[in-house]
Amino acid sequence: MINFNQVSKYFNGKAAIRDLTLNIAKGEFTVLIGTSGSGKSTTLKMINRLIEHDEGTIRFAGEEIRGFNPQVLRRRMGYAIQSIGLFPHWTVEKNIATVPALLNWPKARVQERVTELLALLNLDNEFRHRYPHQLSGGQQQRVGVARALAADPEVLLMDEPFGALDPVTRAALQQEIIRIHQLSGRTIVLVTHDIDEALTLADKIVLMDGGRVIQQGKPVELLTRPANQFVRDFFGRSELGVRLLSLGNAGSTARRGEWLDEEPIAADTTLREALSQFIARQTDKLPVVDNQQKPLGVLHFADLLHQREGL
Repeated sequence: MINFNQVSKYFNGKAAIRDLTLNIAKGEFTVLIGTSGSGKSTTLKMINRLIEHDEGTIRFAGEEIRGFNPQVLRRRMGYAIQSIGLFPHWTVEKNIATVPALLNWPKARVQERVTELLALLNLDNEFRHRYPHQLSGGQQQRVGVARALAADPEVLLMDEPFGALDPVTRAALQQEIIRIHQLSGRTIVLVTHDIDEALTLADKIVLMDGGRVIQQGKPVELLTRPANQFVRDFFGRSELGVRLLSLGNAGSTARRGEWLDEEPIAADTTLREALSQFIARQTDKLPVVDNQQKPLGVLHFADLLHQREGL
């Protein structure tokens, strides 16, 4: 879907991106991560030509992006950022409809799309007539994501979209994005500096430093097979075990055919979250239910010790 081949970008004669080669597959959730100044946001903005690359080639759907009119290219790519950027004097409906209106969609189709997206982002239909200042930060961010998805883009680009939110709201929105990705199959490229967020969301993590890719691959690969000392230090040796637990879930680890008459946990609960439940409840067994709240099995604390082999 997106291909970087030996791409470089310079600012005032200094290389911000150097010989970057990167492939992002169709339908993949790719997370760019790194320290401040590593080049991750610059890389993201080069995809939709908010920043023009100086050397190399960037292809989208097989075509060099300089072959696209920038406005046409951006309408094929949704873009969501931390500051959200909603128009304050427009209603939620008008904000979401920004790109469809530019594409001259029929009014009825626009209204239908707004209704679909409000439902997808778990916002009541009444929100369509509200203004941004009448919404919480989490609600505003949901509207920002809805606007990015409004014209049914092929790619969704997200630059630190949840960075300004409180931890509870941030976790809820992360789960919304996972759900949207599963439902839509969209190609998503997200920039973050938060390691746990990257591990939660990514199909593939791209770790950058100094404008280069240091290592890329599935989250478990970077945690268990780091390419060098920088990767080891970035993900933190002392927290490796806990972070590995965030990659597994209770449903896949629970022992089938067992059950306990206690308060269950959901199958999609991460093993890291389950660890907290073990400690809080002072128990070594937790019943697990599926999406229909039906008994699935029992998660044993001892089984958390063997997750590295199972991931």
